[in-house]
Amino acid sequence: MQKIIILDFGSQTTQLIGRRVRELDTFCEIMPYNKFPKDDPSVIGVILSGSPYSVHDPEAFKVDLGQFIGKIPVLGICYGAQFISHTLGGKVEKADSREYGRANLVHYDTENVLFKGFSANSQVWMSHGDTITAIPEGFKCIASTDSVKYAAYASEQQPVWAVQFHPEVFHTLQGTQLLRNFVVDICGSKQDWSADSFVETTVAELKAQLGDDKVILGLSGGVDSSVAAVLLNKAIGKNLTCIFVDHGMLRKNEFRDVMHDYECLGLNVIGVDASEKFFADLAGVSDPEEKRKIIGRDFVEVFNAEAKKQTGAKWLAQGTIYPDRIESLNITGKVIKSHHNVGGLPKEMNLRLCEPLKWLFKDEVRRVGRSMGMPEHLITRHPFPGPGLAVRILGDITPEKVRILQDADDIYIRGLREYKTKLSGEEARRVLAAGVPADMQNGEIEVSLYDQIWQAGTVLLSTVRSVGVMGDERTYEHPVALRAVTSTDAMTADWAHLPFDFMAKVSNEIINKVKGVNRVCYDISSKPPSTIEWE
Repeated sequence: MQKIIILDFGSQTTQLIGRRVRELDTFCEIMPYNKFPKDDPSVIGVILSGSPYSVHDPEAFKVDLGQFIGKIPVLGICYGAQFISHTLGGKVEKADSREYGRANLVHYDTENVLFKGFSANSQVWMSHGDTITAIPEGFKCIASTDSVKYAAYASEQQPVWAVQFHPEVFHTLQGTQLLRNFVVDICGSKQDWSADSFVETTVAELKAQLGDDKVILGLSGGVDSSVAAVLLNKAIGKNLTCIFVDHGMLRKNEFRDVMHDYECLGLNVIGVDASEKFFADLAGVSDPEEKRKIIGRDFVEVFNAEAKKQTGAKWLAQGTIYPDRIESLNITGKVIKSHHNVGGLPKEMNLRLCEPLKWLFKDEVRRVGRSMGMPEHLITRHPFPGPGLAVRILGDITPEKVRILQDADDIYIRGLREYKTKLSGEEARRVLAAGVPADMQNGEIEVSLYDQIWQAGTVLLSTVRSVGVMGDERTYEHPVALRAVTSTDAMTADWAHLPFDFMAKVSNEIINKVKGVNRVCYDISSKPPSTIEWE
């Protein structure tokens, strides 16, 4: 199978490059900058990502360009472009001021294949502190902005292109076109990577891999584990046993509703209500990290106890997706995110690991779910923390506090699903690229607020009480904070600018209907410096 290799130099948008390439129906792998696969005939091109480093930093990540330049097409992006220039004899210097934000191409080479289909003054997105002031011998400038002479350059003899802007971000309006020109026209991708082909190929591989073996899968109700379960069910049917543990801190009616959905999908699911155990073990615990550890420990104990009953099981399946496995590098070069799994299963169970979604990004998982006919409300579910509402309650956990938060959160989430808005331009492109099904009419799409944001939830400030007035009585109850963020991969996130009329309606409904709440706030902090969850 053809593939593009993306060498990761530590950029926050490396995963986004991968997603854009996959959207072109082309398989790609993201690899650390120093692990380019040698002698792999399936590699048809390589992309060098951005980096938090300057090429002049002693700790800057470096790669031997001779491994691929002159052999396969190369595209350098931001740091990648600067590194190619610096290494091959050009000059990279500190810019007078950081070149960050929107810019327009005042010149580009209309004859160069990289800019095929571009319009005049096309908008691009810059984000760098250094700038290229001279390109190597044998290269030519192919694009400029008002302030950046070498916004893009290319070799006159070899298949090498480089851009100082970021084509992978939405603010580069024709970035997808540029990547298409590179991946399809230059590298020659056959564009045979799709959700349908993935399902067909993966089901066949799972049948061959698993045979008549029995498999255990831990379900969470989220999109990843749900899609993994349906995929495995297509391959091995009743040899798959799914375990869904209710720790008592799911959303309102979630255990009941999700179990019903799974039954409708024909899955063999065991539902375990272990809420009493979790509440008992969490009694009086307020420290966020301790709450997480207790819930993680208890989950493993409950899951293990049920898994041991499944005699003859040889595999543990998980909904691990590609971003969980990518080695992301921080500026020290140390791994800050690596492959994680459920963990904690006794060694004597001797279960082998099966991860059918390990090559997919989140939006691809959703497309695969749609390809298999799964219900839309399961596919578009927002991410939800493993510890559930326990990390959205500040302070200790009690069933009553969970009840309050469930009621408030239910009003909020239902409201987000019901409120529709019209989008156009960049916002519409962003939502459509995320896989949200919507029809474009007159340049606009109509979608719910829920489908426009990455994640939303309600936080109960149970350690705080605020004064209020209801009727003629003074109240002294808890405030709740509403949270909604937009993101592409959860590594960074911005607070969602929800309509004022929506927020007024939701606030009024929560205060009027949820006993124990008399104030509603909205969290307008971004990540970084804040995190998406409060605990």
